[in-house]
Amino acid sequence: MLISYIIASFFLANSQLLPNFTELKQKLEKYNFTVKIESPPQRSTYGLLEVKTRTIWINPIVFDLGIALPTLIHEATHAAQLCEGNGEIRALNLKLTPPNISRPFFTHYNDGLRRHLEAEAYTIQTHADGYNLVISLLDKHCQN
Repeated sequence: MLISYIIASFFLANSQLLPNFTELKQKLEKYNFTVKIESPPQRSTYGLLEVKTRTIWINPIVFDLGIALPTLIHEATHAAQLCEGNGEIRALNLKLTPPNISRPFFTHYNDGLRRHLEAEAYTIQTHADGYNLVISLLDKHCQN
């Protein structure tokens, strides 16, 4: 409980530094996702979307690493994929090519669908206008 309070306090104190992070978090919550700023249940991950509960975990370490917004953009892309699949995660089939620098992060997946889903998420995460792009994807695919 104390750790959750400390993490929440840290997030609130730093949210003024990351207005896009806060706005994207609120957009996800508007579309019935829960965003938790705490370590994901799976070790060694910066972020995680649990499909069944529509819960997104953002590891607090991403704030120290300076990758909080890209991490949330990545998970928000998965959220849009979940909305597109009406409860099952489905590729958006975007007409974007992942940058070469991101390829090592998804090419190791043996499952073709998982590889494609991660390729989309890393493509949006590394896109020059990734924030606005993921907002438009959420608005398109997650309308009630």
